[in-house]
Amino acid sequence: MAGTAPQHTDVEGVGAGVGLTALLVAAARAIETHRHDSLAQDIYAEHFVRAAPACANWPVRIEQVPDGDGNPLWGRFARYFGLRTRVLDDFLLRSVRTSARQVVLLGAGLDTRAFRLDWPSDCVIFEIDRPGVLAFKHQVLTDLPATPQVKRVPVPVDLRADWVTALTTAGFDPAAPSVWLAEGLLFYLPGPAETYLIDTVDRLTTEGSALAFEAKLEKDLQAYRDSPIYTATREQIGIDLLHLFDKGPRPDSAGDLTAKGWSTSMHTPFEFARRHRGGPLPEPNDALEGNRWVFAHKSSP
Repeated sequence: MAGTAPQHTDVEGVGAGVGLTALLVAAARAIETHRHDSLAQDIYAEHFVRAAPACANWPVRIEQVPDGDGNPLWGRFARYFGLRTRVLDDFLLRSVRTSARQVVLLGAGLDTRAFRLDWPSDCVIFEIDRPGVLAFKHQVLTDLPATPQVKRVPVPVDLRADWVTALTTAGFDPAAPSVWLAEGLLFYLPGPAETYLIDTVDRLTTEGSALAFEAKLEKDLQAYRDSPIYTATREQIGIDLLHLFDKGPRPDSAGDLTAKGWSTSMHTPFEFARRHRGGPLPEPNDALEGNRWVFAHKSSP
């Protein structure tokens, strides 16, 4: 349905560039939500799409797409985001049911996990992103209205600035176990910035903490420039992901964490697609071929 958010909603931070990809993911989550075999439910996602003029004509149901699941963007790519949402939902909930009570969403974007998941009552969720992104999200959710299930602490700061001080000032306790998520974030950052972020998470975490992030293994991203997913995203909604991705060499963050004493595991999305019987499977000239989901747990030093 059409969103209820007014047209004057502040869209600073989400109307272009990397910020626009947050709306792409929101549209994908909306489509996933309405599927009969949905892997993840996000009833708020379509309201973000409808509140931003840049994507007023984007679909929020697969039935609104002329070629349906045959569309590489709104079919296969959107299912990828739906699967990723489900897998990372499960990871976060497992982590807080064991030891962590602090959740840190790095580059939180339009993440609504604080609103839609069943958290332990003593959890706190910190959402770090640029002020414009969080302001847009706040406006849309306030207009609905939506109420978080647990304590939610927005931390409006650019990850290129001193986000550590902002996070600790907001109440994050490095001495208590925490779980961190970098969903669809790292490949937009220069390699040194990724290394700094991973090192900082290590420094701010204690035994019993966990981290999940997404990585790309391609040595040459341009090799997939003409893949159906990238082509459809460019042609249908004007987002050139390969232009937004950092072109420099990627660090081995999973290896770095292992060297620091974390236990890490790396998976292809296709493993989870088979497990959940939903989501993309490999195909020729596949832009998802190099994507990896990394899960790391910090044990005793």
